Amino acid sequence: MSGSESSQGSGTGHSAEQALIDARRAKADRIRKRGENPFANDVVAREGGITLDIGALRERASGARSADGKYTEDKVKELTGADRFHVRGRVIAFRSAGGLSFLRLRDRTGEIQLLVSEAALGAGYAALEDIDLGDFVEAEGALTASKRGELSIEPTRIRMLTKALRPPPEKWHGLQDVETRYRQRYVDLFANPAVADVFRARSLIVRATRKLLDDTGFLEVETPTMHTLIGGAAAKPFTTHHNALDMKLFMRIAPELYLKRLLVGGLDRVYEIGRCYRNEGISTRHNPEFTMLEYYWAYATYDDLMAFTEKMLRGIDGELAKAMPEAHAKWKAERPFTIDEPFARIPMDTAVANAARSTKIPAWEAAVADKGGAGLVALLGQDFGEHIKEWAKSSPRAKSIDWGNFRKGWLKCENDGERLFAAYEYLGEPFLTEDYKAQDGKRSLPVFIMDYPFETSPLARRNDARPALVDRFELFIHGRELCNAFSELNDPDDQAERFREQVRKKAAGAEETMDYDEDYVRALEHGMPPAAGFGMGMDRLTMMLTNSPSIRDVVLFPLLRPEQ
Repeated sequence: MSGSESSQGSGTGHSAEQALIDARRAKADRIRKRGENPFANDVVAREGGITLDIGALRERASGARSADGKYTEDKVKELTGADRFHVRGRVIAFRSAGGLSFLRLRDRTGEIQLLVSEAALGAGYAALEDIDLGDFVEAEGALTASKRGELSIEPTRIRMLTKALRPPPEKWHGLQDVETRYRQRYVDLFANPAVADVFRARSLIVRATRKLLDDTGFLEVETPTMHTLIGGAAAKPFTTHHNALDMKLFMRIAPELYLKRLLVGGLDRVYEIGRCYRNEGISTRHNPEFTMLEYYWAYATYDDLMAFTEKMLRGIDGELAKAMPEAHAKWKAERPFTIDEPFARIPMDTAVANAARSTKIPAWEAAVADKGGAGLVALLGQDFGEHIKEWAKSSPRAKSIDWGNFRKGWLKCENDGERLFAAYEYLGEPFLTEDYKAQDGKRSLPVFIMDYPFETSPLARRNDARPALVDRFELFIHGRELCNAFSELNDPDDQAERFREQVRKKAAGAEETMDYDEDYVRALEHGMPPAAGFGMGMDRLTMMLTNSPSIRDVVLFPLLRPEQ
């Protein structure tokens, strides 16, 4: 469809599509001349029919279904007797043969066939000429079965409810064009029932998440989405302006610092599910606006959160299975991972050491033998560019490393903590699905990567025994980062110093840094209880549970460039 094409046909030429639109408008006018409204809103049964959603109607007739899935007229009539039924929905298929027409109707719960005979409908049968694909109609009649064994309604009344002035796109059953699907989601949803299933699943996932947290004693809260400072995560913000106060504001990148203020205030378990905004690139896993769950739990540690995360994900998936059994069974069978087994828990240093061994580079294997990932960091030094050609020949795994970007990232590092993180990011993370397998050896196992360098975690608490590390984990499921969590830093002096380091980096040209939040430091000075905090993208969780390849598949209206 052309975005510049006028539905009135003025000044754009009489295209083939415009001819179809004009024909549909003519039918709407014909309906009006009969004294009917092609955009009605008085949808009620008028012949004593029982108004039911299609899914409920099919459930009512389920006893008349044979083992082969077919229905017979005798069984249907025996089960429903003289009852009449009233249904509403969109016409998704239409064919006629002589004095018989077959319309397929779909509502939010399912589909059913209308078996329309001229004998039963009488003079109203001619009005079927005004019905097109995409129209909404209501029908009233008795249940029956077609000769092919399909459950059907034999209407004595059909009425137009909404005339669709635009025809559905060509080959709209199973619409595949990605641009059209994302830009015209309203078409995508009725053209692809599986797409509607994903968004029903998303709603159920959010609902199940809320219930689980509520049942665990958490309080749902709302915090500001416009901030005066950049904080809560390392990301570039969107900016806006408040006219009355003449203030520059930032759309929030995370609710973290406000939620932790509530811990100071005595709300020991709080959570928020809300929109966040990050002014960064768009990819299969990134959309500029997204939905984040963050919760904060006083007197808990990151170990507690790892156990709770496994329980939470299995609980949400279980609720999804109960609510959408058929769709869930399909999604689960196709998942390349399992969440049914205990998740792997791997310290970052160990992940780097394991990844180094997998390269079969002799010098690397020797470096990690005694000192783990830190040994590899020491070996690589300030720059390892001169060895890349030699090392890349050591094994298929070594050859598949993104050496160019690994070196670029390495050269930007200022300390060994950042270098360990870079080594994990390029040597370990891309191969998690290969290195950590479920018991069947086929599916991947979720992996908690734990114990991050403190230099890469400005809001996390240092480990008491190993102060160079923080008590932090990220969960990766089939190579995708799903959530980030840590024991919270509640020492105001330590936090103030970390903020100052962020300001120093910003002054040196770093783009994704936080501001110094004086009020947050003041809040910590009033005392925040020991706590652990957790953040997870609800979009990514939906992607994971429904096997959706792109975040745009789970966001109803993803950001796109304007149509030309």
